Amino acid sequence: MTKLESPGVEASAKRVLSGSLGATAIVFMVVAAASPLTVIGGAAPLGILLGNGVGFPALYAISAVVLLLFAVGLAAMSRHIPRPGAFFTYVGYGLGRSTGLAAAWVAMLTYTTIQVSVYGYIGFILSYTLETYTGVAVAWWVFSLLTIGLVGILGYRHIDLSSKVLGVLLVAEVGIVAVLVAVVVFTGGAEGLSLATFEPGNVVSGSPGVGLMFAIAAFIGFEATAIFRDEARDPDRTIPRATYMAVIGIGLFYTVASWGLVMAWGPGSVVDEAAADPGSLILRTMSTYLGATGEIVTNVLLITSMFACVLSFHNVVTRYQHSMASAGTLPDRLASVHHAHLSPHVSSLVQTGTAAVLIVVFALLGLDPVLAVFTWFAGVATLAIALLMALTSVAVIVYFARNRKDTRVWNTFVAPGLGFLGLITSAALITAYFPIMVGDVDAEGDPVFGGLSWFLLALIVVFPVIGYVQAAWIRTRRPAAYAKLTDAIAG
Repeated sequence: MTKLESPGVEASAKRVLSGSLGATAIVFMVVAAASPLTVIGGAAPLGILLGNGVGFPALYAISAVVLLLFAVGLAAMSRHIPRPGAFFTYVGYGLGRSTGLAAAWVAMLTYTTIQVSVYGYIGFILSYTLETYTGVAVAWWVFSLLTIGLVGILGYRHIDLSSKVLGVLLVAEVGIVAVLVAVVVFTGGAEGLSLATFEPGNVVSGSPGVGLMFAIAAFIGFEATAIFRDEARDPDRTIPRATYMAVIGIGLFYTVASWGLVMAWGPGSVVDEAAADPGSLILRTMSTYLGATGEIVTNVLLITSMFACVLSFHNVVTRYQHSMASAGTLPDRLASVHHAHLSPHVSSLVQTGTAAVLIVVFALLGLDPVLAVFTWFAGVATLAIALLMALTSVAVIVYFARNRKDTRVWNTFVAPGLGFLGLITSAALITAYFPIMVGDVDAEGDPVFGGLSWFLLALIVVFPVIGYVQAAWIRTRRPAAYAKLTDAIAG
């Protein structure tokens, strides 16, 4: 790791992260970030209601294919650039230091907004559950702050502890959804089993751009496998394997699970059921097919699913901050590693404080935890990640075209190129339908780009600009540091 030391930090305090995580442990970390039960219980009903209705499950399969193509190039880069850092590292090597730093700031925006959005949702669910079963009303932001504190404690410690917690929660939530799908298949569902969800007419119906946003959002975090390179047992084999396992596993699970949700109510009724109350659709489905016990278990696991999600994203954000601090683009103290836990403990504390401050601000503004905090910022994160992955695909193609280190045409040109086309098309559709997600619509319900839409979309422009400005400053004031920027950012 290239050290750009400042007087306030001793050299011994800045150390390379280490560990012995295998492919399965890393997959647990990144798939937990996708929060399977939260997606099926929260995002899928909204995708059905606001997106393309019965055809929504097919968008998970389409997204998985696009992201698998993207993952081919990502895996190729991980073999030839043996450094953590994922997007900003690879963009830096492919498209230059300044663009790499701009990508780093977009990544920070992506993971911070998606994490904060889920903090809002989990605060709402905990508040709703407490009031439902006890009649005691407590503000959602109180539970959000308590969750932030617990995540901070786990994030401060060694990552092996986090991976064990995430593993247990992930198995439980996947298991309950699998049982539901099995029962639906065994009983034949409400209207009989069919492939109506994959019929082209249903796939392109309604607002497919909104549906695609919810579908791609479900995959956010899978690409972060490269972030854990320094903590992997055998990174050259573990990271590519974990990346493929994550995207294929997520794609198959969400496609089958959401198909089962549609079959549970039937293609003719599922949209109406989602419209009645999208937030409780999964609980009502569990009650119908698994009884009261299944509903209660699902409610508990829905809460733990969201907790696993924010814990995983906390680990990702802290490592982004750690790598950027090593490059001198964030305060030097963030590059410190705890002497006993071997974790980026200072970065973890800062991320905990950042999340807490944002939740307090949202609470003071009186924002709704689901319709505003969750929906708005999940939309920002999804569009940002789609653009960031598209940029990374270009970086992969350019990098290998220049140095010829890997002559496999499929891995270094065709797959990344197809991935780029799929991602940029997805980003265009999401942008076109973005106002619907934030409520900027006219009397007929058509999207209209109002002040809120422009403000949120502006964030995706402002953050990379910060990166370019900072890169220009470093190049002018600290040319030696700029020359080493990509390697330093990579850790």
